[in-house]
Amino acid sequence: MTIIYSHYKRQVLRRPIEFTQYRALRYTERLEEQDLVASVGSRGDSYDNAMAEAFNSLFKAELIRNRHKGPWRGIDDLEIAVAEYIDWFNHRRIHGEIGYVPPAEYEAQHTAVEPAPESVDDLIDAR
Repeated sequence: MTIIYSHYKRQVLRRPIEFTQYRALRYTERLEEQDLVASVGSRGDSYDNAMAEAFNSLFKAELIRNRHKGPWRGIDDLEIAVAEYIDWFNHRRIHGEIGYVPPAEYEAQHTAVEPAPESVDDLIDAR
């Protein structure tokens, strides 16, 4: 599709809207109908995938690109290495932002103190 971009008065190529964009619009409309909020950041929000991106970067640096941990002889060796890394990351890694305890321990402490959240069904029924 060619359109005239009015600011520069010249033609530019513009690709058609992709199917996933239509799906995102329907998803957003459905959330609004139910008075719900998406669990991801808004468009252009720097926090949208920040946690996943940070973990992927850390994972690559500490396990995949670490010359002392590899090379692996095959996919089975890599799968075991990934499982061990995830176990260490959640159960033995000391995290300074949460009181110098492993994430699993912090979550257990939080769960013991905080009441269980209401289920989504209960919130919908209350409306």
